[in-house]
Amino acid sequence: MTTDRALSKPEFIALMAMLFSTIAFSIDAMLPALPEIAAELTPGAPNLAQLIVTSFVLGLGVGTLFSGPMADAFGRRRVIAGGALLYILGALLAWQAASLELILAARVLQGLGASGPRIAAMAIIRDKFEGREMAQLVSLMMMVFTLVPALAPAMGAGIIAMAGWRAIFLAFIVFSAISVIWLSLRQPETLTLPARRPFRPAKLRDGFLEVIANPMVRLCLLSLILTFGALFSVLVTAQPIFDVTFGQGHKFHWWFMLISVIGAMGNFANAKLVMIWGMRRVALTAFAVQTGAAILMILVSLSAPWNAPWALYAYVAWAAVNFTVLGLTIGNINAIAMTPMGHMAGMTASILGSMSTVGAVIVAVPLGLTFNGTPLSVAIGIAICAGAAFVIASGLKDPEPTPIKEALP
Repeated sequence: MTTDRALSKPEFIALMAMLFSTIAFSIDAMLPALPEIAAELTPGAPNLAQLIVTSFVLGLGVGTLFSGPMADAFGRRRVIAGGALLYILGALLAWQAASLELILAARVLQGLGASGPRIAAMAIIRDKFEGREMAQLVSLMMMVFTLVPALAPAMGAGIIAMAGWRAIFLAFIVFSAISVIWLSLRQPETLTLPARRPFRPAKLRDGFLEVIANPMVRLCLLSLILTFGALFSVLVTAQPIFDVTFGQGHKFHWWFMLISVIGAMGNFANAKLVMIWGMRRVALTAFAVQTGAAILMILVSLSAPWNAPWALYAYVAWAAVNFTVLGLTIGNINAIAMTPMGHMAGMTASILGSMSTVGAVIVAVPLGLTFNGTPLSVAIGIAICAGAAFVIASGLKDPEPTPIKEALP
């Protein structure tokens, strides 16, 4: 049963952020456990333990393609609850699993389940808000969300120290249960029965074609691919750079926490700036700054003595700029794409989420593989990505604010 009283804006943001954070918590909290998992389950091939992360992402990517259309057909709350059930079942299986293969299968199931909260939460936001106000809400939500990657590795390490690595899966269960119970008690269904779209293959095909046919959605999708591609390039090379280039591998989590906290400020700034400048102008400014910072990092990489203390701080500042840009672009670009697609927000969120993730991985993997001991190659790649994103986003139109269907007090 849900309450009849509308959620306050802070509570709504916190609830949506917690639903979104299921993904970050499920990935980052596992990182400290990988050495112990490898030693216990696959001592002869320790690198296989990394599949604990990628198997979850695989399930997430596949599930994202279906969770949006299901949210449009059956309602947002049902998809979130069903996804949480799959996620919890996967966590229970992983907790009891005696082999790495069974854990990997359970992690795929967890990823499938986590796709429900990921997409349905964005659809709920679109049901209640649009335009600049939606971009503001997404920015505030992402400000909370981006703190999770900074804290999750430390939380995972603490759980391991107290109860062993398997206890992390129990923490996943508790986290998911709290979020879905909170949703069921406090947030009413936002998709009315007349607005629902039948879950039929023909309808899904037609909906997919309608989303892709929209020129604004296509431009936004390309921008998102390049934006996430740049971010993933920083993520996959950060640990090697701290370890190999600067000899700071033992302090990586602390540096990563600092970068994440600074990056979260981009969401806070965007929540203010988007209401003054509009979505397009803020995103373009962020892409321009990111391009300039990457070019500066290229020059530093070509001339820096990497044993100098200032080189480490220059890299940390540059990485923080890239994280900050995320908060100034993702919410705005998603809001521009979702504004004309309110009648099929779930489908649009699914396509944007799945295709931008897959496309970004295609961009980031070759950049990560070019790592040569300095940030030079990734800086060149990000300069290209950010510059191209600036050119593409120049073709976007900033929609004018329209009356909100349901306002929060």
